[in-house]
Amino acid sequence: MVEGRVRCSESIHRDELLLRRGAFAIRTAVLSDRAVSVGAGVRPEAAYLLRSESAGIPVVRRTTGGTGVLHAPGDLVWSVVLRRADPRVGNDYVHAYPRLGEGVVRFLSEEGVAVAWQDPLGVDPDYCFLSARGSVLGVGGRVLGGAAQHLSGGALLHSGVLPLELDRNLLAELFGLSERFLGRLTSLRELGIEGAPEALAQKLAKGLDGSLSRPSSRSLARA
Repeated sequence: MVEGRVRCSESIHRDELLLRRGAFAIRTAVLSDRAVSVGAGVRPEAAYLLRSESAGIPVVRRTTGGTGVLHAPGDLVWSVVLRRADPRVGNDYVHAYPRLGEGVVRFLSEEGVAVAWQDPLGVDPDYCFLSARGSVLGVGGRVLGGAAQHLSGGALLHSGVLPLELDRNLLAELFGLSERFLGRLTSLRELGIEGAPEALAQKLAKGLDGSLSRPSSRSLARA
């Protein structure tokens, strides 16, 4: 399923609905607003959440793990839901980012950018892409994006984000990131990827579908 512009809170809500349904699904969308999403285990008194609320930026809690992520209009998001018994999930699902996110790598490769899922940098615990958890999409020593997961009942949700552009001043204000750490982040536009975000979301969905759909699948899952 490919969506147009959607608010961050609504996008996360739709992921939760897909997870509860538990059937194989692929979804991509383009975010329409600025927000900070935060993992399920983060305490509400975290300093960057208080700063976000003070700045009037909505805070949205994810059911997945990880810490904070600053979202902006034009960012691409994706989600994949697989039944727990699906062999593509496996017992090693906590390390399955390269397997489940292969389609993201394929999409970016077709756009002329060679990325790879890699161990996180572990340089800042508050900003999810710079933390020590999960895996991130690395390119030339920088981090483009990342993903998080939630196993619930009989299904696994794997969801992630690719920032269209970066507001480094706002990242520094909210998360206290130094110039050095800000330099470890990058975006689609900085990597030379052009085109309307909606068109990029279509290509991202195609990459995910090509890497994850069963041979019998004829089209993207509909929700």
